Amino acid sequence: MERDTIYVTDDDPGIRELVAEYLASQGYAVETAEDAASLDRLLATRLPDLLVLDWMMPGEDGLSIARRLRAQPGFPPIIMLSAKGEDIDRIIGLEVGADDYLPKPFNPRELLARIRAVLRRGGAAAPAAADTSRVVRFGPYSVNLDARTLGRDGVEIPLTGGEYELLEIFVTHANRALSRDWLMDQLRGFERDPFDRSIDVRVNRLRKKIEDDPANPAYIRTQRGQGYLFVPQGKG
Repeated sequence: MERDTIYVTDDDPGIRELVAEYLASQGYAVETAEDAASLDRLLATRLPDLLVLDWMMPGEDGLSIARRLRAQPGFPPIIMLSAKGEDIDRIIGLEVGADDYLPKPFNPRELLARIRAVLRRGGAAAPAAADTSRVVRFGPYSVNLDARTLGRDGVEIPLTGGEYELLEIFVTHANRALSRDWLMDQLRGFERDPFDRSIDVRVNRLRKKIEDDPANPAYIRTQRGQGYLFVPQGKG
C-alpha cells in the first residue's frame, strides 16, 4: 500500500527535522522545504497528500503561499503552523484556505492527530457506479457522497477537504439545528479550546461556494443561540 506523502515547509531546520523524523516513524513519506522556492520545486515534481506549512518565513510567508496554492483547483489539504496563537490568527489562517491551524510550540502527537483527521475527511473515495452512487440534491446542487464531490449544472465546484466534510454533515443532517460544539466534534477528533470559533470561518467559506448571497444565506442559516440549520429547499 502506497504511503501518504507529506511536505513540511518551515524555515526552522530543527522543527523540519523533528517533524519529518516523527512523521516518517509513523509511516508517512516526508519531504521538507525551507522556503517558498524550495516548496515550489517539490510541487513541480508531484503534489503531496497534505502540506504542513509554517506561517512566519522569510520571503513569501505561509499565508501568501496558502492563498496562492489554494487558488489551484484540487490542491491537497494544508495545516498551518504558527507562533501566533491568537484567535484572530487562527481565523486568518483558515480564511486563506488552510484546513487546520496549530500554534507553536506544539506536541508532535497533536500534529499527527490533526494530520490523520484531515486526511481521513479529505481522502477521496473510489467513485461508485453511476446507478448506485449516493447523491443528495439541494437547489441546483448535487452532492455525490461516494465520489465526495459537489456539482452545479453538471460542473464540479472545487472544495477543500474541510469544506466538503462540513457540507456532508449539513446535507446528512438537514433541517436540524446543529450546535457549533457538535459540529467541531464531528470535524476534529481531539481536544480544542472551548471558545474556538473557527467553525464560523469554515461555515463562511462554504457559504461563499454555495450561496448566491452569502450575507443572506438560503441554505446554511444561523440559528441564534443554537448554531446552524441546513435547509435544502432554500428560501421560498
